[in-house]
Parts: sequence; structure tokens; C-alpha cells
Amino acid sequence: MATDDSLTFGNAASAGPAGRTTRGRRDPLMRWRIAGLALPLVLLALVEVLVRLSVLPAHLVPEPSTIAQTLWEMGGSRLGRHIGASCMRVIAGFGLGSALALLSGAAMGLSWRLDALLDPTFQALRAIPSLAWVPILLLWLGIDEAPKITLIAIGAFFPVQLSVVAGIRDVDRKLIELGEINGLSRRALFSRILLPASLPQIFTGLRTGLSLAWMFMVAAELIAATRGLGYLLSDGRETGRPDLVFGAILLLALLGKVSDSILKAIEIRTLSWRDAGATQQASQSVW
Repeated sequence: MATDDSLTFGNAASAGPAGRTTRGRRDPLMRWRIAGLALPLVLLALVEVLVRLSVLPAHLVPEPSTIAQTLWEMGGSRLGRHIGASCMRVIAGFGLGSALALLSGAAMGLSWRLDALLDPTFQALRAIPSLAWVPILLLWLGIDEAPKITLIAIGAFFPVQLSVVAGIRDVDRKLIELGEINGLSRRALFSRILLPASLPQIFTGLRTGLSLAWMFMVAAELIAATRGLGYLLSDGRETGRPDLVFGAILLLALLGKVSDSILKAIEIRTLSWRDAGATQQASQSVW
């Protein structure tokens, strides 16, 4: 028996012109996306009800309305300073870590010797927990912004580096042989074949690195920070205010989702440009 999805798509496909077919396929997906955005709000409303009915203890799980009131009472300027400090650290750390990862990953992906030389060290460093870096960075870099940004860069580096190496290594050998037959130089082979073909995996690594950058940011802001969402988490824990702790967690979740959506939109646009360029090159080669 056909499922509801197959029936919906089948009816849409047989509905007539291509425009209506496209709309028929997009409408169910749009409804699911709207439902996905509404799901967190439903969960927050459910928590609100459970706390008001004393099913959940209010001193451990505050009401979402109480959390919203706490954030409102902090004021836009004070809350904005904390959000701005965390965002700037994530942007700087993620930018530094991902740039180094792209360079080293590309070099290791192109050279088996370099990969064999560096991979054991990178894998050992990747296994070190984020908090283990804190005393080392404090000893080396002091208590200013440098250790915080460095720690975030470390968190972003490894998933991006792994994805770049894997993406280059997974490129179809036939494409590489075709480029070599056409006399492409090593640089042209990388820019015209290896890099475009590995872009999906690279963007997957970038999105993973961005999420880890937000996670490492919380650990980074335990390094003598006076501003930031990590500082709010620590302050709420020390003062026994779960509303402040949960408020910082919700803001972290929201900022993480927004930044990931921005990077995903960049990925979609970049891949569409890549596909359009590949189509144009194919048509020119035919003519």
C-alpha cells in the first residue's frame, strides 16, 4: 500500500503543468519545515505547563516564561554585550581554525607522504578534551582574548581538516585521469577537479567545525571571562539561578542554529554555482 507521502507526490506529479508539479512537491516539504520550526516552541510550551502543574520542580527546571523575563530584565545592552562577545570569539576562532584546516587538509590530501607524516600527530591532538587545553593556554597566552580564540580554533580545526582530506581522497579517479590526459597542471587539477568535487564533504566539515566552535567557546569563556554566554552559564551556576543557566543555553542553541543556517545557505549557493559552471563547461566541450 502506498504511503501518504507517495500519494501526495504521485498526485502532484500527475496534476498537469510543470509549475504545478513543482509546487505540489514543495508544499509538503514546506509544511514539514514549518512544523520543524514550531516543534521547539511546542516543547517549551509543554515544559511551561508541566512546571505550572508541579510535575517538574521549578527550582531545577524554570518556566520558559521566567527565563524570558530574566533575559528581558537584563536589558538589550547588557545582553547584547554578552552575545556580541561570544559571537566575535566564535567568528575569530572558527575563521582561524578553518583556514588552517583547509590549507593543511588540502596539502595532506594531495600528498600521501605528508599525510603519513602528520596524521598520527593530528589524531592524537584531536583526542585531547577541550578543558585539558585550558591550563596550557593560560600558561602560554595569559588570560586575555588570545587563549579563548585559540581554544575555539582548535575545536574547529580537526573536523574541517578531516573532511578536506577525505573529500580529496574520495574524488573519482576517472576524473583525475581525465584531467591529466587533458594536460592540466597540478594547480589546475586541484582548482578545477579536486576542489569542486570535494566541496560537499568540505562544507559538512565546516558545519561540524562551526558547531564545535560554539561548544569550545563555552569552555573558552571559563578562562577568566567577564562577558559572554559561557560566563552567564558559570555565573548562573555559582549564584544558584537556573533561569540564567537555561537562558544562556537557549541563546546558545538559537545562535548555533542561525549560524548553521547561514553556512548552509552559503553551501547551497556555492554548490549551485559549481553545478552551473560544470554544465557550462560540458556544453562548451560538446560544441
